[in-house]
Amino acid sequence: MSGIKTAEDIAHDYTAMGDSVELINGIIAGTRMTDEKASNKQSAVDRNVEHLELMVAKEFWTNESMTASNSAITAGKAYTAS
Repeated sequence: MSGIKTAEDIAHDYTAMGDSVELINGIIAGTRMTDEKASNKQSAVDRNVEHLELMVAKEFWTNESMTASNSAITAGKAYTAS
């Protein structure tokens, strides 16, 4: 494999980032993982923030907006589950 991403691969990665954004925002808003322990919520936020940080740093992006991802990273880093 050459390591070059196809447009379909990039679209898939971008969609996965959107899923992470939605999960982070939902946990913070109290609409996702509502029956989970605080430690599970924190772990999910932390994992998804890490995923977004790794993905935003990739060099294969073209004109995709990273605004929602960057906002979710910021919010997720400030989040402390209770």
